[in-house]
Amino acid sequence: MLPGQPTGVFTTARPTFGAALDDFLNRRPAAQQPIEFPHNIHIGKEIACDFCHEGVARGAVAGLPSIRTCMICHDAIATDRPRIQQIAALRDKGLDLAWQRVYGFSNEDHVRFNHAPHIRAQVDCATCHGNMAEQTVAQRSVEHTMGFCVNCHNERRAPVDCLACHF
Repeated sequence: MLPGQPTGVFTTARPTFGAALDDFLNRRPAAQQPIEFPHNIHIGKEIACDFCHEGVARGAVAGLPSIRTCMICHDAIATDRPRIQQIAALRDKGLDLAWQRVYGFSNEDHVRFNHAPHIRAQVDCATCHGNMAEQTVAQRSVEHTMGFCVNCHNERRAPVDCLACHF
């Protein structure tokens, strides 16, 4: 211990004890989505996750669908449904849907995650995101703790180098 330093001081990388506790318990506020999105219907029609979540195989982050993506199909499909009409009206005004990310790490977590190697390794989306077919509003159903990731990597004999995920 350095001279003049107090003993037994609790410090965290979070601004408050409550924030540190939430982090320790992996509690995150639920994302508020602009509309209900029936993943079950789209998955039931065998639309692949990466059709709407573009870029997931090429980069770190899975894209969130733009209205342009929705309207690729919905310019012709289910155009009589109020939700589709609402989305088309937003598009006509030049607006987009303000989706909120359900999964991700804050900068304070010092964690980076790259979807691309997981896609190349053919890890099923449900492994990390749960059964999206059961959700009409995307919510966190799998907690991405270090233990969760390390267990999966060990089971699949994937690298567990700390610097691959932590900076």
